[in-house]
Amino acid sequence: MSPIVSPRATRGIAALLGVVLLAGSALGALGSCGGDRGEVGQGGAPGSASPAPAAMTPTVGYEVVARYPHDRGAFTQGLLFHQGRLFESTGQVGTSGIREVELTSGRVLRDQALEKPHFGEGIVIVGDKLYQLTWQSGKAFVYDWATFRRTGTFAYDGEGWGLTTDGTSVIMSTGGSSLLWRDPATFAVTRTLPVTDHGVPVSNLNELEWVEGEIWANLWQSDQLARIDPSTGAVKGYVNLAGILPASERSGQEDVLNGIAYDPGTKRLLVTGKLWPTMFEIRVK
Repeated sequence: MSPIVSPRATRGIAALLGVVLLAGSALGALGSCGGDRGEVGQGGAPGSASPAPAAMTPTVGYEVVARYPHDRGAFTQGLLFHQGRLFESTGQVGTSGIREVELTSGRVLRDQALEKPHFGEGIVIVGDKLYQLTWQSGKAFVYDWATFRRTGTFAYDGEGWGLTTDGTSVIMSTGGSSLLWRDPATFAVTRTLPVTDHGVPVSNLNELEWVEGEIWANLWQSDQLARIDPSTGAVKGYVNLAGILPASERSGQEDVLNGIAYDPGTKRLLVTGKLWPTMFEIRVK
């Protein structure tokens, strides 16, 4: 595989400073147990908006239930289960796209490339439509999820990062400390939710997943997941996934934690990362 050269990496140092504070506090709270994305959200450098969370915020660990092969060339941006089937979106200009993946083998069952110059981001399925964000193009592409046939395009301001749904709305992250609720028919913003930990804004909100009435978010460039109350925006706790992929299996080319998929029917919870060789089924302790 040729080296990854991303425009995001040039801004990674400023963002990393803020996340180190966040991850360091969470690690201290856990006492045991463990990545990079390259973008800074609309709110500016996250180092100024992500102080360490309050010490009283609970942080829990994890148990690996199963390991599955994952395409080492996939720059994972979004991950989700739909009707028991696994879908993934990938990034980088020229290699972005959406795909359906066979979990047990990691085999790509079908895919749809995203044309240049777009940099693909998160995905979500609402009804019969699959929505795909782009990082800086200001466009969301809409597909028939069953065929991957493109059916529409929406424009939006700012950057696009992660997507999930409460079953009615499209919920979007932009790398800052707020989540946006959007109308799936028009993509208009219907609600803005600031995310805080004991009143302190929590930025670097990245890939999203709806898990049993909560929004779970990857915190970019860290091994932490934030569990967010969708009614208040308060962080209810953190899941520390430090160490889930050994350093010996990382290349250092932006291969950080990114990707959460939850199947409410089976209660199966998957996580992976950009350019990771493995997808993990986990149980939160």
